Amino acid sequence: MARDYSTLHDPNAEYTMRDLSAETMGVTRERGGPRDAVITDVQTAMVDGNFPWTLVRVYTDAGIVGTGEAYWGAGVPELIARMKPFLIGENPLDIDRLFEHLIQKMSGEGSVAGVTVTAIAGIEIALHDLAGKILDVPAYQLLGGKYRDEVRVYCDCHAGDESEPESCAREAERVVNELGYDALKFDLDVPSGHEKDRANRHLRKSEIEHKADIIRTVTERVGEQADVAFDCHWSFSPGSAKQLARAVEDCGIWWLEDPVPPENIDVQREVTHSTTTPITAGENVYRKHGQRRLIDEQAVDILAPDLPKVGGMRETRKIADLADTYYIPVAMHNVSSPIATMASAHVGAAIPNALAVEYHSYELPWWSDMVEEPVIEDGYIEIPEQPGLGLTLDLDVVSDHLVAGETLFDE
Repeated sequence: MARDYSTLHDPNAEYTMRDLSAETMGVTRERGGPRDAVITDVQTAMVDGNFPWTLVRVYTDAGIVGTGEAYWGAGVPELIARMKPFLIGENPLDIDRLFEHLIQKMSGEGSVAGVTVTAIAGIEIALHDLAGKILDVPAYQLLGGKYRDEVRVYCDCHAGDESEPESCAREAERVVNELGYDALKFDLDVPSGHEKDRANRHLRKSEIEHKADIIRTVTERVGEQADVAFDCHWSFSPGSAKQLARAVEDCGIWWLEDPVPPENIDVQREVTHSTTTPITAGENVYRKHGQRRLIDEQAVDILAPDLPKVGGMRETRKIADLADTYYIPVAMHNVSSPIATMASAHVGAAIPNALAVEYHSYELPWWSDMVEEPVIEDGYIEIPEQPGLGLTLDLDVVSDHLVAGETLFDE
């Protein structure tokens, strides 16, 4: 039967061309069996980790539940609650359509970037876990299969006195020798004692020498055993960033991350092209559209999207595909619980240009207790063959560490 398009441009009509719900897309299915499951509920619970992790659960009438995670941010649980009516009654296997449906329905809340994209990403990860369970396949299979059985993890390290080069070197030795990591990262936006005005982003000669000393001391101590990266957290001016990057070109560092603020891609490109020190950025650029200029203009040597922040699993896969057209490797930024960490690992298994996934919680003793299965072992994540993400939340541990005022999922 022909569809009636007479109301498509009527602002008072119930649906418009921008609505990608199953009804308006003409999607119909005969009911029967788990592949015809429909979403019945969406719930969140925020865990008080070293960041406030927003866990997301999507429920179905088939009794199968998917678990995801959104990057921390004020208002994320409220945004997910706002999206719940757009998901109830939908088939969770339609991941791409539901993602676009939410992007369009939430355009008024700013689904180009920011916490709205992050909230959608949390749902999208849960849909991958759910779809994998329904189809009885691991999540990486939904992304095209895998290139590798395990994904390398780099440990974000924090020394007792991060401004002291020897303190950083000692911690690097400990993490390599005692914890088994062969990839590390240290912060470089630390006080040197020589600052006059940090607001202007300019580094004086003595400040550059201090930061170069940290890099040299750490790389000389563990450079034969581990790759080491250094994070600047968008702190420096272009001129200072270029001087610093050139000063350590002989150190063989893995990368220098976010040396300049993230808004101006022209400046980012200029810094990257000025040095042989590898430059990394990307965690503050949302969706494939936001990452496009970083890639097309080769403004980075290594791309660092944060999966539960920039759009989720399939969006990160699409970003990685764009990066691969320029042979740019992907090192996923990650400050998440085991849920989004494993989601990043599944994507890392499914893309050719995966370099590593970050781990930011080595000082949090109960991080691994949040799930029943092992996640990181000897600096690597072995990709599970169980359906979905392959993880089972320990709800008792989650309950013990909820943010004040939060309640556990209503099972």
